[in-house]
Amino acid sequence: MKILENRTARLTLLIDPDKKATFERLCADEDVTPSQMVRKLIRDYIEQRMGPDWKEHVFKDRQVEL
Repeated sequence: MKILENRTARLTLLIDPDKKATFERLCADEDVTPSQMVRKLIRDYIEQRMGPDWKEHVFKDRQVEL
């Protein structure tokens, strides 16, 4: 079963400019965009709080049979 993820919501953060610059540099060092890293951090946090089957609960209405 595949889960369809929708990437249309926007999250606006206010962050210290020096932290932002450092974060962007560290992301560049890993060849990922800051957006990709923020999405990963959010996924990791959700999994930490909800467990490894979190996608089944979060995306329960968007699962499709392959």
